[in-house]
Amino acid sequence: MRVLLVEDEQPLAGYIAAGLRKHGGVVDVAHDGATALQKCELTPYDVVVLDRNLPGVHGDTVCRRLAQDGTVRVLMLTASGAVQDRVDGLSLGADDYLGKPFAFSELVARVRALARRSAPARPPVLRAADVVLDPARRSVERAGRMLHLTPKEFGVLEQLLAADQDVVSSETLLDKVWDEYADPFTNAVRITVGTLRRKLGDPPLIDTVTGAGYRIRPCPSG
Repeated sequence: MRVLLVEDEQPLAGYIAAGLRKHGGVVDVAHDGATALQKCELTPYDVVVLDRNLPGVHGDTVCRRLAQDGTVRVLMLTASGAVQDRVDGLSLGADDYLGKPFAFSELVARVRALARRSAPARPPVLRAADVVLDPARRSVERAGRMLHLTPKEFGVLEQLLAADQDVVSSETLLDKVWDEYADPFTNAVRITVGTLRRKLGDPPLIDTVTGAGYRIRPCPSG
């Protein structure tokens, strides 16, 4: 899942971003509302975690503009958990609302829930041949054997499995699995697919479609 975290308190932003990355998120960070809106114009985020009290462009304005666009889910954070504040935030177009301080496990659960809502419905556990990927548990097995994947390898495999044998371009994988600092001309996707193939072993699971991208190998008929 691709997340934009908008939080002006930089130590808190670093803590939240690191935690979301640990749980499999690809996280970009903005410290003010204007920057957040600029990033949303450039990147198709699944979820925006939005602090309400931002310098410059207020979080309420950011939320309202994102809601009007309607392409991203918004989880609003605030130092106040009063009922009226929650009502106000939801009325602005936020999809969910969480008061500070919060339990990090709850934040992760709410972000994941919103990410599921922003994407086409898919099974909670992804499968192809004898490979099973569980996004919630961050686990992958092949023929009952646990595989130890890096976060990028896991993200690539998750995107390919979710595509259900459709071709996924390198550009899409770069958008979904790498953050905003990834070089669009890098070989990172090709290298990661290579190491992922080695860890998956035989029979091969991932096909390269020349000039288009990658896909999960169709199962043989019959």
